[in-house]
Amino acid sequence: MQETLFCLKVRVGHLFRYSMSDSNTTDFTNPSTFILLGIPGLEAAHIWISIPFCAMYAIAMLGNFTILFIVKREQSLHEPMYYFLCMLAITDLLISTSTMPKMLSIFWFNSREISFSACLTQMYFIHSFSGMESGILVSLAFDRYVAICHPLRHSTILTNSVVAKIGLALVLRSGILALPYPFLARWWPYCRTNLIPHCYCRFIAVVKLACADIQIGSYYGLFNLVSVNGMDVFFIAISYTLILQAIFRLPTKDARIKTFGTCISHLCAILALYIPDFFSAFTQRFGHNVPPHFLVLIGNVYLLVPPVLHPIIYGVRTKEIRDRLLHLSTHKGT
Repeated sequence: MQETLFCLKVRVGHLFRYSMSDSNTTDFTNPSTFILLGIPGLEAAHIWISIPFCAMYAIAMLGNFTILFIVKREQSLHEPMYYFLCMLAITDLLISTSTMPKMLSIFWFNSREISFSACLTQMYFIHSFSGMESGILVSLAFDRYVAICHPLRHSTILTNSVVAKIGLALVLRSGILALPYPFLARWWPYCRTNLIPHCYCRFIAVVKLACADIQIGSYYGLFNLVSVNGMDVFFIAISYTLILQAIFRLPTKDARIKTFGTCISHLCAILALYIPDFFSAFTQRFGHNVPPHFLVLIGNVYLLVPPVLHPIIYGVRTKEIRDRLLHLSTHKGT
């Protein structure tokens, strides 16, 4: 009897180990859902973290809608610079809305599940809108170059037709270059886990769960970073080199300061986008000893801060928008 019980225990133990081994290697190929963990290690502080995140989202929505409203309402602002500014505002609204509602639902309601298709869709929109935002800053740099270096030809170079074509080209560029991200993520098998240690479906965070060689994805992400953001920064640098040369040729110091002042808001917008972007990208790829919660926070900053700062920067630094905003507020007050 004892020998029988012993043999039964051994068989049950083998079955248990087999089932555990089988469950650990469950095929997650195209899993039905992923689980977003939020900020790993800071789960207890999710409610407190949600307060500044929600405030930034509200400011981004209010600020960018205000920019769109003012430009649409004021006929005198129907110029290339403000058209590009409207494109930037729309992109900021889209990139914030593609991430923040789900992020806040994780923080407030512990709603961590996201379907596989929704995860890939979010991934595509994040990378597409990020590329579009970068391209719009290049367009604004080109507008500043034409306005300062060729002021008499500004209206003939940057016509409404040219601005529309530039906008379409930016949409096509960012949309096409972002397509490989969801296709690569769908192509790889997932046999480890469906837990994503992030607040949203960032490409590198998702594909790290794949049971395959993901070097091609890592290389493509680096290629996209260099070819899109790197080239955009290069063209912006060329534009401002030519702008500075034109400014230094102006006869008086006051004229130089006044002309350079028209570029301050754009330079601040560039810094607000590219510093968090490059820092986040390189930290994710090479910061192997960086705490996970810091990586996630940096990833959130890179998406949330530019949409908040852009309307503030342009609202404060651009005299035309500031004057229209003050006029509207005083008009309503009376």
